[in-house]
Amino acid sequence: MDSADEKYDLVTRNLQEVLGGDIIKEILASGKHPKCYWGTAPTGRPHIGYFVPLTKIADFLSAGVEVKILLADVHAFLDNLKAPLELVNHRVKYYEYILRAVFTSLGVPTNKLIFIVGSSYQLTPEYNMDNYRLCATVTEHDAKKAGAEVVKQVASPLLSGLLYPGLQALDEQYLDCDFQFGGVDQRKIFTFAEQYLPRLGYRKRAHLMNEMVPGLTGGKMSSSDPNSKIDFLDEPALVRKKIKGAFCEEGNVEENGVLAFVKAVLIPVSRLRIRNRAEAQTGAESLPTPFVTEDAPEGALFTIKRPEKYGGNTHYSDYDSLHNDFKDNKVHPGDLKSAVADALVSMLEPIQKTFRESADWQAVEQLAYPPPPSVAKPKKKKQVYHPPPPGKGKNAAAAPKDAPAAEPASSAAEGSSPAPPVAPESVSVPQPTVAPPVPEVDAAVPPTIADAVLNALSEAVISNPEEKQ
Repeated sequence: MDSADEKYDLVTRNLQEVLGGDIIKEILASGKHPKCYWGTAPTGRPHIGYFVPLTKIADFLSAGVEVKILLADVHAFLDNLKAPLELVNHRVKYYEYILRAVFTSLGVPTNKLIFIVGSSYQLTPEYNMDNYRLCATVTEHDAKKAGAEVVKQVASPLLSGLLYPGLQALDEQYLDCDFQFGGVDQRKIFTFAEQYLPRLGYRKRAHLMNEMVPGLTGGKMSSSDPNSKIDFLDEPALVRKKIKGAFCEEGNVEENGVLAFVKAVLIPVSRLRIRNRAEAQTGAESLPTPFVTEDAPEGALFTIKRPEKYGGNTHYSDYDSLHNDFKDNKVHPGDLKSAVADALVSMLEPIQKTFRESADWQAVEQLAYPPPPSVAKPKKKKQVYHPPPPGKGKNAAAAPKDAPAAEPASSAAEGSSPAPPVAPESVSVPQPTVAPPVPEVDAAVPPTIADAVLNALSEAVISNPEEKQ
């Protein structure tokens, strides 16, 4: 590829927008190699949406562009504390591991990439002085507007979020690039850089933007929403489960994350695989093939597998044909999801294999994303059964209506003993029969009438002895 126009077409193809394309054309026309930087803040776990920019970076390298990968650790901390300082260093290492593994799986030689950690130059006196100069020029309104699509928006924003766009603009100067590459969600930061860098005496750069891939549930695919994304290290069963549950309404081509993934990732990767196999001098047979079946014609990029009774396999050599077939209900969502899941699992397999074989990467992963601390559940108090007092509780018989009310304890005479408990009426307790006690005879007891009569008779006989004769 010797023509400057051909290189420019390769650099700018499949992009949503290009700002300042003439800057790139002029560099290519002079026979020089343009210099580009793509940055990522190491916050949440990288997801499959990263396939979009990384696949495009493969085009840059093929066109002879010098590519720098910025691991923006300072940005990660400033963005509403998404990455605490104690985790930033570990996440920088994790991102480098996974980005190198993804590039390798795509057939991109990582020795052509330059990895740079932001804090290696963003803490220097020169950079900080330029940051102060920028702060003295930028209004609060412009800083907030520039970061509206990238910096997390909250009701009471931190000052750090307002610094974010300015630092990203300064990165273009300190990384000595000719153009910055990013998602279309960063457009406001790019136009901010075009406006303010010349005020510091620095030249304006070009900006290239790729389309954002919708999340599985619609909207933007985000690291902070686990239901909207698939991580690079997700197991195949989980990948298939997430794809199966993704929003993919029949005939609906808007906000369809499954269909958009075919356009933004699978079709470009298939093209890249075909090019890699064609350019390989040896061992082309061992390189990954496009996402097609064996019966696919030459030039096919994607295959929808179906049983013969439903029309058999359908092969596509471009995205537009698949888009139109799905819109016309010629492709069922279930068949599309199955084909995408198969392709994605095959793409992730070499990345996950590298992870399983790297003890260092596994150790860094545990440090970068430690499991959340377990919160001990409060122990439930053991209930102790206390039986109700006699005559109380749910089994006690109701008191008769005409029964007198019990005297309150407070009104009882001091020192008096409490009344004995009354047995429930429903329970009959037999009382034992006890013989009355025999009274003891006491000498002091007065004589009975019979004793008195006997005593009187005795005295009469003694007093009249003649009457007895």
